[in-house]
Parts: sequence; C-alpha cells; structure tokens
Amino acid sequence: MPNLSRRHLMMTAAAAVSAPLLSAPAHAVDTRIDRQRLVQRHNPILTAVDPHAPLMLGNGNTGFTADITGLQTFTEPYSKIAPLLTEAQWAWHSLPNPNGYTVADTQVPIEVNGHTRRYGYIKNWAEAATNPAMAYIRENPHRFSLGRVSLDLRARDGTPAKFADIKDTHQTLDLWTGTLTSRFIYDGEAVTVVTRVLADQDAVMAEVTSVLVAQGRLGVTVRFPGVSKSLNPDPSDWTNADGHTTTEVSRAPGNVRLKRQIDDTVYYSRIHAPGASVEKAEAHTYRATSKANTLTVTALFANSEVLDLPRPTEAKAAVERHWRDYWSNGGMVELAGSTDPRATELERRIILSQYLMAVNAAGAFPPQEEGLFSNSWNGKSHLEMHPWHSAHFALWGRPQLLEKSLGWYVSFLPKARTRAKEQGVKGAWWPKMIGPDGADSPSKVSPFILWQQPHPIYMSELLYRAGDNARVLKTYGQLVEDSADLLASIMVLDKTSGHYRLGPPIIPVQENFPPLTTFNPMFELAYFRWGIETAQSWRERTGKPRRADWDAVLSKWPDLPQKDGLYLPVGSEPGFWDKAAGTCKSNAVDETCQNRDHMSFLMPLGWLPGRDVDKPTMRRTLDRMTRDWDLRQTWGWDYPMMAMTATRLGAPDEAIDWLFFDVKNNKFGTSGMTPRVHLDAHAAAFVPTATGAGVQTNAGLDGHGYQRAAETYFPSNGGLLLAIALMAGGWDGQTGHAPGFPKDWKVKVEGICPSL
Repeated sequence: MPNLSRRHLMMTAAAAVSAPLLSAPAHAVDTRIDRQRLVQRHNPILTAVDPHAPLMLGNGNTGFTADITGLQTFTEPYSKIAPLLTEAQWAWHSLPNPNGYTVADTQVPIEVNGHTRRYGYIKNWAEAATNPAMAYIRENPHRFSLGRVSLDLRARDGTPAKFADIKDTHQTLDLWTGTLTSRFIYDGEAVTVVTRVLADQDAVMAEVTSVLVAQGRLGVTVRFPGVSKSLNPDPSDWTNADGHTTTEVSRAPGNVRLKRQIDDTVYYSRIHAPGASVEKAEAHTYRATSKANTLTVTALFANSEVLDLPRPTEAKAAVERHWRDYWSNGGMVELAGSTDPRATELERRIILSQYLMAVNAAGAFPPQEEGLFSNSWNGKSHLEMHPWHSAHFALWGRPQLLEKSLGWYVSFLPKARTRAKEQGVKGAWWPKMIGPDGADSPSKVSPFILWQQPHPIYMSELLYRAGDNARVLKTYGQLVEDSADLLASIMVLDKTSGHYRLGPPIIPVQENFPPLTTFNPMFELAYFRWGIETAQSWRERTGKPRRADWDAVLSKWPDLPQKDGLYLPVGSEPGFWDKAAGTCKSNAVDETCQNRDHMSFLMPLGWLPGRDVDKPTMRRTLDRMTRDWDLRQTWGWDYPMMAMTATRLGAPDEAIDWLFFDVKNNKFGTSGMTPRVHLDAHAAAFVPTATGAGVQTNAGLDGHGYQRAAETYFPSNGGLLLAIALMAGGWDGQTGHAPGFPKDWKVKVEGICPSL
C-alpha cells in the first residue's frame, strides 16, 4: 500500500470536506442520478481571492480567467503564474523572423543503426540560450492573450478603485449553467457581475448591476495587449503601445468593431453594449458605460471579420442550454451514500474535472498542459499528453469532443509522412512539442520521446468502441494505418538475439534515461505492440487482409524487460532496482538517480489491458516502486495511472489510496485545478532561452526544494477521468458494476463505456 496510511487519508479528506454526503437508496445501482443536483452541489464558491486558482469560463475553444469581481479587474492579488488571460485555440503569434530560421537550422545529425537522422536536439539549456535558431523555433509560434475585460470602477473623485476597497466578496460558479456570479461591496454600494462565455463564439458577456453604473462610476473596459518577449506564463505586453495597432472598422450606438494587428498576426473584435455607450478611453482601450443601473457588455474575438452576435437574452439561453446538454448527455458517476469520507471529495474532483476538461481540452487543436489558463512551453501542445487531456471523452459518452482534436492528426498526415520519410522510416511521425504548424520544437528530450506515436491509434480505437463504427473506421482508418506503419518500421532487428529492438535513440516516458544508449523501454514496447495489433484489427474490420510485414515484426517482438521477479523501466538498465534502492531522497534532483519521475513500467497493466504482463510480477513491481520511489518527484497524472494499475490488479482500496496520495502535485483546489510543482534546487533557472521566454516561475523555492512551475496542470484532471472510467465502467473481461471500486462504496454509474 502507499506510504500514507488509508486511515490518515480518510481523516484528512474528512476534515477538508464541508458538504455532507447525500443519502442514497439501498439499491443505488438501479436509481437514476439526479444530475443537476449532483453537479450543482459541487459548484465552486469563493468568499476571498484564491491567489493560485482564479475560476475559469470557456467553451473548449476560448478560455477566460476571472478574478473575484467576475472579470479581470485586479491582477495584483494573484500569483504571478496565475495571470488573467483570454486565450483561444486559434490565437497564435510569431515574433518577426528576419533571419529566416527554420526547423532545419535546429537539427543535428545523429547516427542511428547505420544511417543518419536529424533531430532538434539541445544538449543543454545553455546551448539554447546561445543558439538563436533553436530559441526562435522553440518560442514561435506561441499563444497570446486576446484582451482583458475588466470593471472600470472609480472612487467619488474619479480615481481607480483599489482592490483593498472591495468588501464582502462572494463568487459562485454554477457548473450546470456555465454562469459565474460575483458579488461585492464598494464604497457602501452592492455590485453584481454575471459572466458567461458564449457557447459557439469566442465572446465574453458580462452583466453588471449596481447604482454605481448609473452614477458613472462603474463601467466595463476592454483592453488589448501586445505580445511580450517573456511568453510564459503571461504573454501580454501592456508597456509598448506602439508595438501593435487597434483600428476601428465601424461604429454604431453601443457597438464598435475593431481590427487588431500584432506583427503579422491579425484578428478582430467587437464590443457590444445594447442601450449603452462604447467609447475609446486610451490607446487600445475601450470603455462601455450606461445611464441605467444594469450594463450588459459582450466582447467578441475572432480570426475573421464575421462578428455577428445574438441578443443578450438569446446568448444567455444558449450558454445555459450548452452546459445543460453537456451534463445531461455524457457519462456520470455519483458516490453519495458511501461511508468512506473521501467519497464526497472524489465526487467533487470528478465533477470539476469534467467541467475543466470541457473548457480546456475540447477544442480543435491538442491542448497545452495548462489548457487555456496560462502559457507554459510558450503555449505549445505536448502530443504525448493529448490522451491524458482528451481520451476520457470517448469513455464518458462524449466522443464528439475527442474528435475535435483528433481531426488535427488527419489534417497533418501529409507532413507527418514527410517527417517519417526524412527519418528513414515508413508511416507518419508525430512530433512531441508543437504549435499549430506541427513543427517539432528543439529540446533536450522532445526529439527522442516516442510514446506519442501510438496515440492516434489509441484514441481512434476508443472512438470505435464508443459507437458509429463504420464512420469511425472510414474517417480514421488511414491515420491508424500510417501510425502503425511507423511503429513497425522503427523497430530494429537485433541479429544477436533474433528479436526486434526499440531504440536507441529513445527517451521513455520516465525521462531520466540517456537517449543515445537506452533501448526497449517497457511501456513503449507494450504500447507499440498493442498499436500494431490494433491496426491489424482495423484492417480486418474493413475486410482487408493482415499486413504480413507487421506480423513478421510481431513474431520477433522482445519480451518485456524484467529481472529477479520485477519489471524494469528499460531493457538497457538490468540493474535498475539495485541501483535505485535508497537513493534520490535529497531535495536536489540527482540526474543520475532513476527512481523518480513517471513510473511508466506500470502502464502496460493499467493504461493498457496487460497483454504479456504477468500479474504477480506486476504486483511485486508496484510494491517495490511504492517502497523505493521518490514520490515527491512525480506529476499529477502519475496518481490516476497508478490507480489504474492497482485496479487491474484487483486492489480497489489501493486504487482509491493512490487517487488521494498526499503530495503537492495531487492537490485539487476549490476550482478543481491541480498545480504543477517541481522538486529542483535549480528550478529558478528552469528552461532559459535566448529571449528569456522560458518558463519563468517567479515563485521561489518553498524551503523544501519545491517550486511551482504552473498553477494548473490539466493532465491531472483528464487522468482522473480515465481512472474513474476504468473503475466505474469496467474493462474488457471485467464489466460488472463498478468493478474498480471497493465493494462497500455506493456507486451509481451512467453512460460510461468499458475501457480497453
């Protein structure tokens, strides 16, 4: 069992949970879930600023981060790594490139099995700081913030309000309707702000009610920033008014249309305030005011000049309908009536994770690790994280939301084929860290990470299992075929052993292995084999014969690496457990230490169904990992991943324990967000680049060597939903009611598809 006792976990959870569990009928499994009641009892409520987790609104394509006033009025109470941004999936910008740097300028030749491949390989971060091509390609394109929508609140003498003068704050996010209601007192007067992000447009609508509005002391401003050279976590530049332009395209009462340009990036905005006035206040700033007590303002952002808007009443109804449909039509799990005091907290995490994933992971491009909340890695997507963000949609009865981003792979297939050909292999090569152009960003690790290669097959298979089979096979068949072609052709026949080998070069999921000497990482071996075999099944489903060349590779597939009754992370380190035991316990990260980072050798039985996995050996391996691993040096998705392994090993109590394991990266705040925290004595120098646009935490170490690199890390939320889907919906060969939960828990399940 994990080092933290179950009793201690239960006591901690009980102390943290204020809402009581609702009673459930004795035959809860046969009773439908009152979804509205379930969702709304977990509405986030704030009565003071949470400096690490301002609440978010969004629609999957646009994210809006709101302060305690309901808009983006006061930034100073918040952590420097929790900026108040308005980001969209389509909103990308590139700094000027007068030298014409290309990806080719970042690549170095590396000999691989008798031929040369080219990788964007940075041996160390100091090299990136002195190599302008590498710095430029890493940083561009990058996400930027479209604008800041805030209250223009003034004292009687006309001076701007100070945050210290805001009293009696109370904020509620109604998850069922997607509505944020914020109330406070200023100068003795009540103010109510109701904020929504429109369902089908990239627009923020605020309804502000107070006598201060009619007095001319309360309005709404929309400000447009430039793009800073320091891109993370906040790309906004408010200091260089001459570095961008805001041009009025048209004007009418209560309405202005604008064209924005930052370097070569052009986008459009419309500020609409029916029955009110919208005037330019200063450069790149517009102010809406009203003579009535209520002012309704909509700020629309778009990458084209199509800027039509519905009437506010219609927009409000559409937002509420959007969220009602989301909660009503997908999967749902309720835990009311369970005697374990952690059940209420787990239920809260499940509901809030469903909300946050709909806001941040349901767009047309694979999301970045911070979604639309803030920038890390310049806002780029890490494709190896894509299923941890979005795969759950297929299992939770919302496959159409997964398809939005899976479609990017289909559109990118021609470039992926070209990259594979350049590397001397067949099929489609999927980069690791990318912007919308799909160009692989140079890095110490990115070029050699390969576990994203089977992801299109994994997500396509989940879509197939979710239904609409004939269409899914037709739409994603070539994607599956090309992805599997790479998996088979990248393997190298080892003439000595007579088996194929994966790597070198390769960096496994557990990233602390040297790329040029590592081979046969356990999870990648299992995942590549599963991907090829699944692609063969796709061929058979459409009446095609199996690929003989793939079967030839499968017939000589290497065994999963193990020694002394334990599985190994990689085949190239047979002494792993001996070397790892009892090390890595200091605050500073020791680069030679191996029992830290992702324990990916558990994933073949958990993430995957465990073909070729011996369960007693995996049981011993999980126990050894629990004993020897430095669990401070992990990421938020490691805990649901371990829970999935425990679930498939028939240990549901242990699965629950892992979901609640007490480390900084596994804390779910009021908003449902989890932080990304590093244990690193050198974290202050995290990812420097030539322009200073690396991850700048500005948070310092906390006395124990911990540093917050980001205030939210959404793979934690998506990973939780994957684990709960397995535990509640079952898996192939184990489909009884909620087979992954302890038998004494009361679990209602609706609309969850069985996992692999």
